Amino acid sequence: MDTAAIAGNTAWLLTAVVAVALMLPGLAMFYGGMVSRRVTMNMMMMIFASFCLVGILWVAFGYSMVFGDSLGGLGLVGDPTEYPGLGQLLVAPEGSTLPPLALAALHLMFAGLTIGIVAGAAAGRMKFSAWMVFAGVWSTLVYFPVAHWVFAFDAADGSVQGGWLANTIGSIDYAGSTAIHVNSGVAALALAIVLGKRNGFPSQPKAHSLPLTLLGAGLLFVGWIGFDGSALGAADNNAAVAVFNTVAATCAGVIVWLIVEKLRDGHPTTLGACSGAIAALVAITPSCGAVTPLGSLAIGAAAAVVCYFAVSLKVRLGFDDALDVTALHFVGGVVGGLLIGVLAVPLAPSGGEGLLAGGGFLLLGKQALAIVAVFVYTFSITWVLAKVLDKTMGIRVSAETEAQGLDVVLHAENAYEISTHEALAPRGHAEPKVPAVVD
Repeated sequence: MDTAAIAGNTAWLLTAVVAVALMLPGLAMFYGGMVSRRVTMNMMMMIFASFCLVGILWVAFGYSMVFGDSLGGLGLVGDPTEYPGLGQLLVAPEGSTLPPLALAALHLMFAGLTIGIVAGAAAGRMKFSAWMVFAGVWSTLVYFPVAHWVFAFDAADGSVQGGWLANTIGSIDYAGSTAIHVNSGVAALALAIVLGKRNGFPSQPKAHSLPLTLLGAGLLFVGWIGFDGSALGAADNNAAVAVFNTVAATCAGVIVWLIVEKLRDGHPTTLGACSGAIAALVAITPSCGAVTPLGSLAIGAAAAVVCYFAVSLKVRLGFDDALDVTALHFVGGVVGGLLIGVLAVPLAPSGGEGLLAGGGFLLLGKQALAIVAVFVYTFSITWVLAKVLDKTMGIRVSAETEAQGLDVVLHAENAYEISTHEALAPRGHAEPKVPAVVD
């Protein structure tokens, strides 16, 4: 590869790192706007603090567990001692087409954001200290191994062996939805079950700031373009296909969710539009490099419909996933992953043949196996981890703390300073009325 191509790919990858970094404040705003004003800062803190914790673990051993040579050649986890501290990545190996630390930075973002997604299930009732312990141990025992399964490909010369889903099974996951969205959605389900329901469930506090949520969704959309477009690390036609399909699917997801919401509930809502966007983005993440633009519209639309109805399942099944992480990320990831087996075309970057392209059921079976494997592993480990923490340090705040609000009790701060009187009106005018403050 010539020098200009290497420079262009490096510039695109570093730009994608910046775009994906916007997903951190995006996720904090998206979740922070959806919760009560009394737990807004706690929700944001859970996301920011766990991201930074995972960043430290990533440097220490996380990168090695994901991209190191597979222990025993089994494809289950990389050698955690292969790149301790990442000092070996300061100099690019001879013949390398990308700076290794650029790839490491991108995947650090992925790892830190994944645990942040899980936080939405625990909104308003989990001890911050227990959350931080959970975040560190979960990332080590669950995210890093599953990311190895999905992201680590065998070296062409056989010097490094990667994960079993990417290499032995050959399932398609263009930008890592199995490791990130299916994984976090399953973890959210297990954690919500162990935590138990919020006081007053199924009644829920209304989103206190829909503008904040909409802004967060917009930042997530921007970051997702870099997320999906950088999956193969090159500024080429493959990246263009992934970017276009990501945008198209999002458009379909928003419009279809609003239509379903209007037909079912009588009103298209801002929160519904944001939810439709996230459902579609999750679903297109594994498939953005496997389908045509028309296929991406179908995937975005299907995710919106299925995820809309999945949101109500938590009430019917009796688990309290506070911000519908399971419905949007797990279910959305399942929709996108399985539809690869139906809609994939060989001309797309991933090169798969789905059912409609004459490929039979083989690819669909591979996609289903990958999802089932992650569900079984992640749910089991997450449930056990949450139970152990609950029995040792306790993971649930007291009923009094929950009622008072975690922001004041745990962090001694509020998202908003609420005063009982506004500034005095100008002379000759009545004192302005103070609007009621709602959750």
